[in-house]
Amino acid sequence: MTRLARVEAAVMGLTFVPTPLGNLRDVTLRALDVLREADTIVAEDTRVARRLLSALEIPAPPLLRYDEHSAHSTLDAIVERARTGRVAVVTDAGMPGISDPGVALVRHARSAGVKIEVLPGPSAFVVAALLSGFDLDRFAFEGFVPRTSQRRRDAFTRALGSGIATIWYDAPHRIAATLEELARLAPRTPVFLARELTKVHEEHLHGTAGEVLAALGKPVRGEIVLVLAPTTIDARQGRPVPSEDVLDRAIDEALAAGRSISAIAKTLAGRGLGERRQLYRRAAGRKRR
Repeated sequence: MTRLARVEAAVMGLTFVPTPLGNLRDVTLRALDVLREADTIVAEDTRVARRLLSALEIPAPPLLRYDEHSAHSTLDAIVERARTGRVAVVTDAGMPGISDPGVALVRHARSAGVKIEVLPGPSAFVVAALLSGFDLDRFAFEGFVPRTSQRRRDAFTRALGSGIATIWYDAPHRIAATLEELARLAPRTPVFLARELTKVHEEHLHGTAGEVLAALGKPVRGEIVLVLAPTTIDARQGRPVPSEDVLDRAIDEALAAGRSISAIAKTLAGRGLGERRQLYRRAAGRKRR
């Protein structure tokens, strides 16, 4: 094989390209290279992709739409283009293939013997998980919160009994119902909500589901990531309670803010995080460390 042939072979195939969540400076150098060299760009929304390419000053090659509605009908066409050229796959923001039909495209391309490459880059659920401050030794990304009340309740009940942090995407017009459901199921469990990550109006909210709902502005706008703290099930009450790690973090933050042990115990008990005397002893022990 000549050097020219080797170069041509190297740029054929399917490349998944993460795009910025909001701040354009988060685009990677490799992502820019692939977008410039792509013969075709496959996008969740071609209008969004064109705006991104324009902002990055990259001429737009032919664009194909690939979303949950068009996935089945366009799989073959995308893979055929990837046999003879470089096809870049993007989503509206973040890592393509996360909570979109990108995985089906990976499977189809692999079964057809087409080369697949995935570039590392921005992913909203990873950013929100770290921002939460919750224990991440183990965690689960659960995708989008179910739309119906019963499915939402079942999903949260399972997640709250898992003993690990869980991360969810949600829509702005459904987040109030989500938080109301969580407040009923797990009124004590700390949650973290991130809205509009890396954008001008980025917002972080910590607290119980009820506290976060009360603090959330109306109307709610933008992309939302919700993180539930690791919990265990109280056998006597049959409902989830915060893990010791979450409880200790709440105490340590209050101590660092200069609050007294009695005030910490009263506040945390009022939030349903435990019995006041036990919380007092725990806070006193944390303070002596």
